[in-house]
Amino acid sequence: MARAAGLHLIMATQRPSVDVITGTIKANFPTRISFQVTSKIDSRTILGEMGAEQLLGQGDMLFMAGGGRTTRVHGPFCSDDEVEQVVAHLKRQGRPSYLEAVTAEEGEEEADSPVMDQGGFGDPSADVYDQAVAVVLRDKKASTSYIQRRLQIGYNRAASLMERMEREGIVGPANHAGKREILLEDGQDG
Repeated sequence: MARAAGLHLIMATQRPSVDVITGTIKANFPTRISFQVTSKIDSRTILGEMGAEQLLGQGDMLFMAGGGRTTRVHGPFCSDDEVEQVVAHLKRQGRPSYLEAVTAEEGEEEADSPVMDQGGFGDPSADVYDQAVAVVLRDKKASTSYIQRRLQIGYNRAASLMERMEREGIVGPANHAGKREILLEDGQDG
């Protein structure tokens, strides 16, 4: 049905075994690409024939069109260092705007009551930054959206607080998923 509608799906696996790439899957993926594999069995599982085990790696691949004829082609190869340089360049171009709901942990919903209702944290004269640090250290959750919900503040303010915590060594930089490691233990002074 999807083929008739013009939908395209790309599937990738690091384990080309028959329990992963079943006959049904192979029947519904008429076009296939195989990079270098370790054995003839893996090549046969992916393409239905041997040959992918003899590829050179680094962009060398076998392309099988819908008719079943394979062609050896070479795609562009980007090293890890090149990818990291591109990512660093893009990060320098502007501030990211993450959808925190995508990276939110399941347990965050349970602790969604605002901090303003919880004793000493709710002191209006207390610095919002100190409140944010206390929340991060107490709950062991360091994300902009979490600070935003707990302190009932806007995204920009919460993001600024997270950046300040990173500068002061309380939290580490955001990883690829937007999560941050908490570097300071509860009770330590920053």
